[in-house]
Amino acid sequence: MENLQDIIASCLDNNHKNQKIFYERYFGYCLKIVFRYIYRYDRAIDIVNDGFVKVFRNFTRFHYENPENLERILLGWMRTIMVNTAIDALRKDSLLPEIGALDDNVWQQEDRSHGADQNLLYKELIQEVKKLPPSYRAVFNMYVIDGFTHQEIANKLGISVGASKSNLSKARALLQKKINDSSKQLDICNI
Repeated sequence: MENLQDIIASCLDNNHKNQKIFYERYFGYCLKIVFRYIYRYDRAIDIVNDGFVKVFRNFTRFHYENPENLERILLGWMRTIMVNTAIDALRKDSLLPEIGALDDNVWQQEDRSHGADQNLLYKELIQEVKKLPPSYRAVFNMYVIDGFTHQEIANKLGISVGASKSNLSKARALLQKKINDSSKQLDICNI
């Protein structure tokens, strides 16, 4: 397989073969990001594809200095594009909850550097986050998982900073209650 620098350079030249290689290499990563916001599989696929169009259109804006950090920087840049694309879709749909499930084969495309236990915990966390009300879920994803500030969340979602903080607090409380309830059930099963 070609190295990432060459693939990116050829994507800048609209080389369809390498755009396909790039797309296939990072599709699973992008789908997991989008699926934290959009839970209908078919809708998430559409948003990922929209995100890739933005990636290819904006590759001229992607810059890095150290080739050793290229993939890490690229993944962060693409994550921002995918999150913004998903948020735009949610805003357009008035943050309506998405219903659906992600195919299990997507979870098999996990980052190989993490163990099976960590991948399972990630999947379980996402399943619990899915159950949060849409406004709590969006803020939780943006703040905890994607690292946005409350001001950035407020600007992107069109809410106040106070509402962002409140939604995050309520989301954490609901998730903590769910974790505590699950722990109690495990304790009962082990008796």
